[in-house]
Amino acid sequence: MSTVTIIVGVVALAVGLGIMLVINKMNHSKQLTEIEFKKKKIVDKAKKDANEIKYKARKEAKKEAEEEREEIDDYIKDKKEEIKKLEKDFNKKESQLDKKLEDADYEKQKYNELKESVRRQETMIGQEMEKYKARQLELSTELSRIGGMTKEEAKNLLLKEMEEDAKVDFAKVARRLEEEAKEDAEKSAKNIIGRAIQRFSGEYVAEKAITTVDLPSDDVKGRLIGREGRNIRAFEQICGVDLIIDDTPEVVVVSSFNVVRREIARLTLQKLIADGRIHPAKIEEFHEKSRSEMDKVMKDLGEKAQMEIGVHGIHPEILKLVGALNWRTSYTQNQYQHAIEAAMLCGTMASELGLNVKQARRAGLLHDIGKVIDASAEGSHAVVGADFAKRYGESPDIVHAIRAHHDDEKPSSVLAHSVSAADALSGARPGARKAMMESYVSRLTDIEEIVNSFEGVSKTYAISGGREVRVFVENDRVSDEETVMLSRDIAKKIESEMSYPGTIKVTVVRETKAIGVAK
Repeated sequence: MSTVTIIVGVVALAVGLGIMLVINKMNHSKQLTEIEFKKKKIVDKAKKDANEIKYKARKEAKKEAEEEREEIDDYIKDKKEEIKKLEKDFNKKESQLDKKLEDADYEKQKYNELKESVRRQETMIGQEMEKYKARQLELSTELSRIGGMTKEEAKNLLLKEMEEDAKVDFAKVARRLEEEAKEDAEKSAKNIIGRAIQRFSGEYVAEKAITTVDLPSDDVKGRLIGREGRNIRAFEQICGVDLIIDDTPEVVVVSSFNVVRREIARLTLQKLIADGRIHPAKIEEFHEKSRSEMDKVMKDLGEKAQMEIGVHGIHPEILKLVGALNWRTSYTQNQYQHAIEAAMLCGTMASELGLNVKQARRAGLLHDIGKVIDASAEGSHAVVGADFAKRYGESPDIVHAIRAHHDDEKPSSVLAHSVSAADALSGARPGARKAMMESYVSRLTDIEEIVNSFEGVSKTYAISGGREVRVFVENDRVSDEETVMLSRDIAKKIESEMSYPGTIKVTVVRETKAIGVAK
């Protein structure tokens, strides 16, 4: 092989290698370009995905922020309304407290003025007593010197005279102070009672428990009597009433002092007549049904009264007695309506006095439950009703108010006085009650006899339906000062010896006449 050929081969080999290197470089550059393109594409896609994720995150965060803001706004709004309500209640209570404080300050001022007036009067009386003692010593010495009386005898005589003079002075002071206190008390009482009456207006329905039962025919009377009186004896024994069957056509009379028992007997009798089968077994069956119906009716009426006056928690046995008042009347006034009305009036007065209104209404509703308790219970209806209320869990204040509303127990609380006043208001309203002529005349006669039993009374007139007594006295036997004590004594004797609804005003009149004759 020649050198040239070798050189050519080497050159060719070098050129081939160069070409191969160029081609490889170009291929490598192309691959780098493709890798950069793919890398850029991946980065762009990652940026795009990141932007989308960021946008969605911002959107969700904004939505959550708006929801939280709305919740916070609602919460703030509720709290603002609650604060406004609390501020309103606080302002109301603050104004009420201010008014009560003003009233308390006013009453305290009046009390201090009255106390100061009494103190001045006591000082004046003390000064007068000192004068009397000094005068007593002078007169004692003078009488001993002139009349030969001992010092002890003169002293006793002067003490007697001083006692009479002191009684007259005391009566004058007592009369003046009593008139001042009575004027203030009467003014306040009239305002409270007037507001109570204006705020409540009850209905007046004169109801009477039915004691007669109509019969379809007189033939039923014989079946009611039964063979040898078997049916009527069974009826009276089971129902605990008297069944009066006389010549009155198509009518029988049920008689009993127990209003509930009488009503159950009436219902039983009506069922027997409607059924037509009259014998002891049916009487007992219908009596049980009527008693169950009556218990339900009384309980419903009691619950209705409880809801009407806005109280709760009264024992079911007490509510049954309240419902039973529906069949009890006093001077034709329905006692169920009277109890509700007394409760409302008592509550109204309690609100004026700043007392517990619900407690006052409760006491007013229950004050007459003793009227429908069995007559075998000992004591007046106020005492019997108070004992029954105590037995079934009523509070001591309620029990005392029931017991004291007719002075069977001395009232020791404002609630007791309120119940007594509400009872009198409900019964004394025009048209609320009617009295029989015989009892009316008898009451007037008794009042006049009591008044005429006092010394110095010349004439007595019971007026205004027995609500007021005018007493005329002899001016030479009764002084102006003694008329004060006489009016009190008469009032106390009427209270102790008579029973009457409401109050009786005693007015003592003393007249002095001076006669001159011109010739």
